[in-house]
Amino acid sequence: MKGNKVAIITGAGGGIGRAIALRLAKDGFTVALNDVNEEAVQLVSAEITSIGQESLTIPGDISDREQVFQMVDKVVERFGRLDAMVANAGIVQVKPFIEITEEDMEKIFRINVFGTLFCMQAAAKVMMKQKSGKIITASSTSGKRGVEFLSHYAATKFSVIGMTQTAAKELARYGITVNAYCPGVVGTKMWEEIDQKMSEYLNVPLGETFKNRVDNIPLGRVEEPEDVANLLSFLASDDANYMTGQAIMIDGGIVFS
Repeated sequence: MKGNKVAIITGAGGGIGRAIALRLAKDGFTVALNDVNEEAVQLVSAEITSIGQESLTIPGDISDREQVFQMVDKVVERFGRLDAMVANAGIVQVKPFIEITEEDMEKIFRINVFGTLFCMQAAAKVMMKQKSGKIITASSTSGKRGVEFLSHYAATKFSVIGMTQTAAKELARYGITVNAYCPGVVGTKMWEEIDQKMSEYLNVPLGETFKNRVDNIPLGRVEEPEDVANLLSFLASDDANYMTGQAIMIDGGIVFS
């Protein structure tokens, strides 16, 4: 497996991260899987083993800078290179903006923004020496326009796009591309949490917010994690070598509807 391209996927224990890890493994990547949930990430590793690919599990917290840099060091020590960093891990919080506390902001920014930055920095240090690599970050449709009850989440995702665009300019001279992906309403546990909280704030039945959002998707169905993984397959491939600094919508048409 030493000749394979190598990718790190954070938040790989479920949802979008799991789908990305499986897709890149099918594409021939050796994948390193990171998540705070060690049991979940081990299950994903077993799935990858079952399709004949190699993986490395590195449980850990991306909001801890030292852990992120150690993770990248372990991957490079084991496989000799790093071709793609997928900074996918993140959390959501649902609250009216007027109720957001300092602690809320510190927690969500620590994971969604600081954690993404640490992943970008650690990967860039390796990739600058290689003169190649792809850094891929997780934004959202909420990083393009604000959504009620998601103001601080949106703030983190706008921030990710800003960091992505800036890093793309700084790293281009080293042959490194930096792009973000922006999912919409994806059928994962994160949207279950959003739906539950919004049902409380809007005083509507559980599931109604989710249904309304899906009903407004022009393509007429909920987004699956595999839809996002398909885009990641392209962004991590040589076919995307001339794309950088982009925040690509993968949302079934929500933003323009």
